[in-house]
Amino acid sequence: MANNDIFNELKNALEKTAFESVPENVGKIISVGDGVCFISGLSNVSMAELLEFPKGTSGTVLNLKKNVVGAIVLGESAFLKEGDIVKAAGKTLSIPVSEKLLGRVIDPLGKPIDGKTLKHDEAILMPLEKIAPGVICRKSVDTPLQTGIKAIDSMIPIGRGQRELIIGDRNTGKTAIAVDTIINQKKEGVICVYVAIGQKQSKIAQIVAQLSEEGAMEYTVVVSASASDAASLQYLAPYAGCAIGEYFLEKGKDALIVYDDLTKHAWAYRQLSLILRQPSGREAYPGDVFYLHSRLLERACRLDTKYGGGSLTALPIVETQAGDVSAYIPTNIISITDGQIYLESDLFYAGVRPAINVGLSVSRVGGKAQAPAMKQTAGRLRLEMASYRELAAFAQFASDLDPATKAKLERGARITEILKQSQYKPMPIGEQVLVIWAVTHGAMDEVEVNRCHEWEERCLEFIRNTKKTLLADVSEKKKIDEKLEKEIEKSFEEFKKVF
Repeated sequence: MANNDIFNELKNALEKTAFESVPENVGKIISVGDGVCFISGLSNVSMAELLEFPKGTSGTVLNLKKNVVGAIVLGESAFLKEGDIVKAAGKTLSIPVSEKLLGRVIDPLGKPIDGKTLKHDEAILMPLEKIAPGVICRKSVDTPLQTGIKAIDSMIPIGRGQRELIIGDRNTGKTAIAVDTIINQKKEGVICVYVAIGQKQSKIAQIVAQLSEEGAMEYTVVVSASASDAASLQYLAPYAGCAIGEYFLEKGKDALIVYDDLTKHAWAYRQLSLILRQPSGREAYPGDVFYLHSRLLERACRLDTKYGGGSLTALPIVETQAGDVSAYIPTNIISITDGQIYLESDLFYAGVRPAINVGLSVSRVGGKAQAPAMKQTAGRLRLEMASYRELAAFAQFASDLDPATKAKLERGARITEILKQSQYKPMPIGEQVLVIWAVTHGAMDEVEVNRCHEWEERCLEFIRNTKKTLLADVSEKKKIDEKLEKEIEKSFEEFKKVF
């Protein structure tokens, strides 16, 4: 074949071939260390965009400067070096979510860490960062989220779609309240997500074991970023948990998410920010630390029926130092949430458990969502407790008290005793109403204070065995009417003869 013929054949072949240029946003690592790297050349990159490092390692953008991008590495970073090529993936960081996650323990990237394989059938990629639903999409909170804890369901009620802060010093029972609430959702049909941030691995293992023992892992997902994990994973953990909760929210289901705890989340963010050379402000936190938590907690909501009608309830946990609720992170989160459950060390060591300070705890929404029978009964409880606290402060200095004051102090002591509750033993709402009705209406006035719990257990057992319809009526009826009230009084009179 002549040279001209070969040339013409090649020319025709090249003319028929279509060449497409695929633009790539590529940069180079300038410096790397402590799980953070600075990259130059990524001219068209956005915040929270996924980055691809060598050897399949991923990262995400956390800081944008004029000529340099600050990024966190999600995984091993020891092998990365100056000059390595980094590609922008063109999408935000996401986590694969499906029903298969229920009962599993995963890391913030969605990888299983419980020793079992995880295969999603129809996984949906949920973005870790997302704009919260607008006001038009939301519905007012009108359905109770029962915790099974008498002191909370009666005086600091939580509604589905609410954000209720659990705050207190170390070792005052904050996690215990959250775990009991998860256990109580067994018959409530609420999907639970527990996010462990900066906790010991042994503590996380204990919580998972307890949830498994109580049969709660069937409807629970645990997202774990322990104290031994990188600060970048601790930073991403609550957003990953929220993305999982939003998956069920968008399916029209009710979900509950526990962030344990956001103090350590703020510490991890501060650590990353300082390494990324972001200007620090109060207590060395960067100026956007408020936005860090507000954009997370705003995603908890109750959707209108037009938009699926699901709900995502958030229980963030914050640790205080020596009861100082006026510190930077606690005040930030108090201003974001719809109320707080304040746990006090003095009450805890005095044997009042859960150690809830009723005076400083408040629910700004839940009263509208409280079970009607409980709302009717518990209004009297708050008044009795407030009166008792005021009188008890003065009574310790008084030598002689009039009969009315003594009666109020005696009643208050019994209420305080009856609100004590063992861990991992949440109580159905019907039983709670009966116990609180008994103590506020004088049915327990003659019972010795140290026998209150014995009276409670035996009375509820008596009612379960002989008055099954009474519990159902109390739980379901919108109001305790005169007929039902007489039936309750009659039941307590019958039990009094037995006790």
